[in-house]
Amino acid sequence: MHYTCLKVDCHPEYAEILMAEIAEAGFDTLMETETGFEAYIEGDQFDALLVESVKEKYSHISPLIFSFSHVEKQNWNEEWEKNVEPIFVDDKCLVRAEFHKIEKKYPYEIIITPKMSFGTGHHQTTNLMLKNQMAIDHRGKNVLDAGCGTAILSIMASKLGALQVEAFDIDEWSVANGNENTAVNGCSNINIRLGKISELSFENKFEVILANINRNILLAEMKNYSEALAAGGHLLLSGFYEKDIHDLKNEAAKFDLLETHRDARESWACLLLQKR
Repeated sequence: MHYTCLKVDCHPEYAEILMAEIAEAGFDTLMETETGFEAYIEGDQFDALLVESVKEKYSHISPLIFSFSHVEKQNWNEEWEKNVEPIFVDDKCLVRAEFHKIEKKYPYEIIITPKMSFGTGHHQTTNLMLKNQMAIDHRGKNVLDAGCGTAILSIMASKLGALQVEAFDIDEWSVANGNENTAVNGCSNINIRLGKISELSFENKFEVILANINRNILLAEMKNYSEALAAGGHLLLSGFYEKDIHDLKNEAAKFDLLETHRDARESWACLLLQKR
């Protein structure tokens, strides 16, 4: 038995949406790379027509290279470990898979098995979110993780002392993977649901909202974030470029959300807003 590997080289802006589309074709393990991502499935049981349609759908907006290869089953663990590296955030946070053996101790350590979900810490935006999240006081606060993916930000919120963390994602496999990761990290105060913020209801306002998605979704849901955020609460955003900050700030201002801090990494940006 072998695994099929689909390697996709693409513009970083489209990597996450392409991963979501490729997952629909049956690939059940996806890993970010420096040039895009790799998707794996046991055997050849994927929807080849759907893969081709995804390529055609996005080829006009982003240069794409799709290449297939086979990985023998006995080499699977080696291939997985070769592609998933531990992540270090400002010498304060370690993000690793269970098989990584790191002797040095860090104030915060998060174990993530990404599988089909996004947000392993390898992408610049996730790294930015973790870095800036550590500067926000989470102690005793209600936190919302919008579009949680692997639940990496939810887990960090829990480790930072959040009272309760509510999280959601539109993909069933992200919810399942998120629950698996929260269990591995011993975080019992995280509740993950399926859906969009506009479809869900919450008992309480949130003092901290985390959203690492993309520019268009952030703009479309800014009103929802403001309505869910308590007065004086913080909204931490990423998933967009520095050039997008102006548009996001203007939209946020319509809902009494004002910038207090910004950060950037390789042209990707992170924006901290506070509700008046």
